[in-house]
Amino acid sequence: MIFKVLYQELDTEVPVRERTDSMYLEAETERQVREKLKNAGFNIEYIQVLDEDHLAYEQQSEDFRLEQF
Repeated sequence: MIFKVLYQELDTEVPVRERTDSMYLEAETERQVREKLKNAGFNIEYIQVLDEDHLAYEQQSEDFRLEQF
């Protein structure tokens, strides 16, 4: 499954929409996503599993790229 992760660069940063970044990760569960990112120092705001239609939409963006952790 592909997950979309919304986060702030610093774990001390307060979530503000204008400074929220996103990344895409492949994993079996949300727990695996959190395990992959636990030492990255990000403030994870939200993790969303993408269904086929949503994934197809996200892949149309020039910013879409699967991250490797």
